[in-house]
Amino acid sequence: MRLARRPRPRNRRRLGASLGLATLALPCLAQGVLAQGEIRLDEITVAGNGGTRAGTAPPAPPTGVVGPPPPPYAGGEVGSGSRLGFLGNRSVFDQPFSATSYTETLIRDQQARSVQDVVNNDPSIRTNVPAFSGILGFFIRGFPVFAQDIAFNGLYGVADAFNPAIESIERVEVLRGPATLLSGVPPFGNIGGSINLIPKRALEEPLTRATIGYASDAQIYKAVDVSRRFGDTKEWGLRFNGAFNNGATPIDNQSVHFGVAALALDYRGERLRASLDLGYQELDFTSPLRNRNVAAGVRIPRAPDLTRNQQQPWEYRDSANQQLATRVEYDLTPDLTLYGAYGVSNFRQEYFGGVLTIFNARGDYRDPVSYLPFHIVNQTAEAGLRGTVETGPIKHSFGLAVVGFWQDLAQPPAQTVGPTIISNLYDPTYVAPRSPFGLSNATPRTSSRINRSIAIADTLSILDDRVLLTIGGRWQGLDVKSYNPVTGYRTGTSDTGAFSPGVGLVVKPWERLSLYANYVEGLTSPAVPINAVNATAAFPAFVSRQTEVGAKYDFGTVGVGVAAFDIEQPSGFLDSRTLVFSVDGRQRNSGVELTVFGEPAPGMRLLGGITLLDGVQVRAQDPRNVGRTAIGVPDVQLNLSGELDLPPSLVPGLTLTGRVIYTSAQYYDLANSQKIPDWATLDVGLRYATTLQERPLTLRATVANVTGTNYWASTGRGILSQGAPRTVLLSASMDF
Repeated sequence: MRLARRPRPRNRRRLGASLGLATLALPCLAQGVLAQGEIRLDEITVAGNGGTRAGTAPPAPPTGVVGPPPPPYAGGEVGSGSRLGFLGNRSVFDQPFSATSYTETLIRDQQARSVQDVVNNDPSIRTNVPAFSGILGFFIRGFPVFAQDIAFNGLYGVADAFNPAIESIERVEVLRGPATLLSGVPPFGNIGGSINLIPKRALEEPLTRATIGYASDAQIYKAVDVSRRFGDTKEWGLRFNGAFNNGATPIDNQSVHFGVAALALDYRGERLRASLDLGYQELDFTSPLRNRNVAAGVRIPRAPDLTRNQQQPWEYRDSANQQLATRVEYDLTPDLTLYGAYGVSNFRQEYFGGVLTIFNARGDYRDPVSYLPFHIVNQTAEAGLRGTVETGPIKHSFGLAVVGFWQDLAQPPAQTVGPTIISNLYDPTYVAPRSPFGLSNATPRTSSRINRSIAIADTLSILDDRVLLTIGGRWQGLDVKSYNPVTGYRTGTSDTGAFSPGVGLVVKPWERLSLYANYVEGLTSPAVPINAVNATAAFPAFVSRQTEVGAKYDFGTVGVGVAAFDIEQPSGFLDSRTLVFSVDGRQRNSGVELTVFGEPAPGMRLLGGITLLDGVQVRAQDPRNVGRTAIGVPDVQLNLSGELDLPPSLVPGLTLTGRVIYTSAQYYDLANSQKIPDWATLDVGLRYATTLQERPLTLRATVANVTGTNYWASTGRGILSQGAPRTVLLSASMDF
């Protein structure tokens, strides 16, 4: 038995001090043949539409996935297309799904520090963890999607298990609804939607960019982005991104240390394209926030001051992730491409602290302190064919893929340290420091998972691509085993297999109007909350289904979309009395989404939309809960952001920015007796682009939640998450 470390010395050597990042991440070998100048436009945010002009349709994106992503749409904040899994890149107006690809321009201009900051622009997404917890979790269309389900360049299980770094990312692709047919089964098999991170690739022209920033209350942020191409035809590419962030957050007694290094190598030949991505990141949180539980029948108290920290000052969460991903494409013929990919990651975490349980309406809570080490090793591989062929008047774009995912997880039972702390949300009590010293930080395997699948799909198009029918299916098998962490003996097994069909139709009655519909199925493997007493239990997978119809219209510089959907899947619930997680019935979420993106007028950009949801328990263990509102599903979600460039005659290079986020009330329990109120936040900012000694310089300032609203953000899965306090972000970026 190994011993846990002693209390952490504050002067210990840190990753990336002064950007002297101790471990490099090498990667990315692959740049496509698309002119890199379009990507450069995205970098300087000038053209905004990446080649799209008023009155013209967006250029067709490249179908390969090793090269650059599709060019940006007008305004530069979203892509004109995104990846449809093993079918490759497709124009957003040719997809029979609802999807948005957020660009590097948006990531930089909004000073995003995490994937959550990026998807805060999406009306279909809400968080399911507190801000400043160092952990990411989402609800997409009202269903949970976990950070472990985020894909990296199309591969699951490669990125950091709880908070993937954003610095090396070119695009954040969001597909609303299940992606089982297109991308396979994520680790937890969630059906609400998927998130895919597209890594940066070397640009056509050299780039050296340095950024320094500040965030409330005393965080100093430093980052570098270096891009070079080599060879007679610039066939070799290298891109390095490194960042370091350290200091106090807006939350009392809380500080963060973060470092990341990522190296991307790529090769683009006449027929061969390849990429290699290597990365390392480290995130250490002092006194991180955690989700809150609420005792059964207790009225949920009002949200406390969001800067007040109920966690103990000596609690911590430390994590590190090493990752590698490689992808190769070879054109057997001009119309047939063979490809393969492989990824691996090694993630470790230590958590020392407590998950609070509120036991009365005054805000009193219990805080049992425990020590919990955590270790995950993932491997994933994919091989396939992608091609096009014509049979008479019908064109086919087909794909065949074989995917495997292997995971070993070590999550031993929490080890209690000292007596439970009794305190209050509004007046927290801080006790003498405790230490996990003497406790074991050994991480014996507690579960293993093998996801495997074979998929085939074909998009048939006729009438000059005015009608596109995608049809296919994926056979998938999920093999989950649980083990006793002391004896190592197997304690449970779940082996599930199923064929998941999918069909999507796009009809364009007019050139700019796309009408679409889809039906897809998938397997859902319930994710057990870490604080459940049966956290290591193996649950069988269940079939989930979605039907969707919608329309998209391309105005040339503005795109709008409307989607109506119905998703049904098993519902998991953590009992507040026993802390036992169970699959307690079936949940149906129906809704309508309206989205908008683009540049309605020169110098004006708009992004966001509104989602109307109706989440219902259609089957439950307790028949009294049938027909009641599903927990954590609000009726209305609205996100709307805008930018306005001031006329050059006033202040050349100055841009005003703003964003509104609104979420209606949510229930905490299946009986609909516990509830949180609706909430809204406002973000405002400025951006100033100029030159200094003939070098491009951009200054950015943002105030998130400028009104300082205190609110509970979500209640999904029977867990209470608080929102983010007022936060000031400042940065300066210069290209050399």
